[in-house]
Amino acid sequence: MEEGEVWGLARQPSLALPQLQGRVTFISADLNDLDQVVSALRTARPDVIFHLAGQSNVPRSFADPANTLLTNILGQLHLFQAVLRLHHDPILLVASSNEIYGKVQPAELPLDEGTPLRPVSPYAVSKAAQDLLTYQYHVSHALRTIQMRPFNHIGPRQSEHFVASAFAAQIARIEAGQQEPVLRVGNLSAERDFTDVRDVARAYECAVARGQIGLAYNLGSGHAVSIRWLLDTLLTYGECDIAVEPDPSRMRPADVPRVVCDSSRFRDHTGWSPQIPLEQTLYDVLEYWRKQVRQGS
Repeated sequence: MEEGEVWGLARQPSLALPQLQGRVTFISADLNDLDQVVSALRTARPDVIFHLAGQSNVPRSFADPANTLLTNILGQLHLFQAVLRLHHDPILLVASSNEIYGKVQPAELPLDEGTPLRPVSPYAVSKAAQDLLTYQYHVSHALRTIQMRPFNHIGPRQSEHFVASAFAAQIARIEAGQQEPVLRVGNLSAERDFTDVRDVARAYECAVARGQIGLAYNLGSGHAVSIRWLLDTLLTYGECDIAVEPDPSRMRPADVPRVVCDSSRFRDHTGWSPQIPLEQTLYDVLEYWRKQVRQGS
């Protein structure tokens, strides 16, 4: 790989964003197939690997726990095995999740990297396994790993399987007359630590440039807001009156009331801090969904 060259691994490269054409060289591979992963790494020969792939939806993990565990854990294992087989020595940044902390107590907030892992969903279990696997391969095989534990992040293009996009997509469809003026919601009382995905992407770049190999880093804003606040803020950007109704299908079997991140280790080591206000993020998310609705996507 030439300096500054970017490769992207995808099952279907043809579905890649048009904005990436000419900027990213895509290669087709399935992380569940070790031979395909080996072939992809042999072709790209990366100096840095950002491992972000996986099944990332919590409700879906309850509906399909087997595939969630298989995809997230086995896919990462194949990536590590391929690196060892080819005798490469890239920096491997692995995106875990704050969900690994699970059932936290109020006295433990804000959460630092020493907080015990108590996952409460199949997704969280899979991410905890990924996190531990990253540590294990650093210790036992000397892989140059960095464990990132991002808290909730949102932004344009996020699937409506996630809360902010779920709200924004409904608002956009209501404004366009494609949905009755009723917005259906899950648990609005939960409080989460949200960061704009563009700040998160910048943090990953900071991590491989200035982070310490072998460490785990929490990544978040350090502030919690309620899901109701997200909804109310998005509604202020709306163009019509919208009623709100609870939807039992959007409730999780297990949920954590409040989550706040302590990212002081990462900030101290890299100098990173979030730059994009959450209000701007939410406005951008709604504008994205308005555009999608107009285009019939």
